[in-house]
Amino acid sequence: SSKLMDVERPAPPVFARTPIVDQLRTGFLVVDSIIPVGRGQRELVTGDRKSGKTRLMIDMICNLKNEDIYCVYVSIGGQKAKIKALTQYLEKYDALKYTSIIMGSSDDPPSLNYLAPYAGTAVAEYFCDMGKDALIIYDDLSKHAKAYRQMSLLLKRSPGRDAYPGDIFYLHSRLLERSAKVTVKFGGGSITALPMCETQNGDISEYITTNLMSITDEHIYLDSQMMHDGILPAVNSGASVSRIGGSIQPKILRNYG
Repeated sequence: SSKLMDVERPAPPVFARTPIVDQLRTGFLVVDSIIPVGRGQRELVTGDRKSGKTRLMIDMICNLKNEDIYCVYVSIGGQKAKIKALTQYLEKYDALKYTSIIMGSSDDPPSLNYLAPYAGTAVAEYFCDMGKDALIIYDDLSKHAKAYRQMSLLLKRSPGRDAYPGDIFYLHSRLLERSAKVTVKFGGGSITALPMCETQNGDISEYITTNLMSITDEHIYLDSQMMHDGILPAVNSGASVSRIGGSIQPKILRNYG
């Protein structure tokens, strides 16, 4: 390695940030037209287990082949066999050239799973500091919260709601605030964050899910019923929200909408 980066780093201050004006073209019509993602934005991807969240993210990485954007995929508490299959899929579509995979597996101690997303963000910050655009995917932050809860209970910290420690919101806010589009004076790059979160039986009012919704700029909701009906990707455009909306889309598409 030629350079060392801090795993924990303060988020860019307000004066270092610049408005998001460029759209990140994901290659999915439902996302690009109804719930557009901007370069430097944070967008939560939520849905039940087996609703196609990871597949959507991996296909998104493959679609960014000629977009001059560096991708970082962070696996938190995932199975090694799944990560191996995912790596082979990316290799098949020639996407590993611009992708880094940071893995905290289910076999690893909770302390490593806790550090994995911060280490992945440090990799993305390396490219952002060089003035490039980076995309980081956290798969998934509900497992990250569980790893932190396990650590906190072992350290005999006082449990709060759902046995999570009191600083569980700060855990994710200090992570996601590091994703931003910065001014040219501060490098001119951007980090787009796509955190993922698992819901139980479509309940988006769950503790960690609502925490993440309040931190991120918008969310994409994947519906397992649509998945069973054969609609892929199973993005429920009615339950999904876009806070940036048409301000980053081409004028012709905005006028048409």
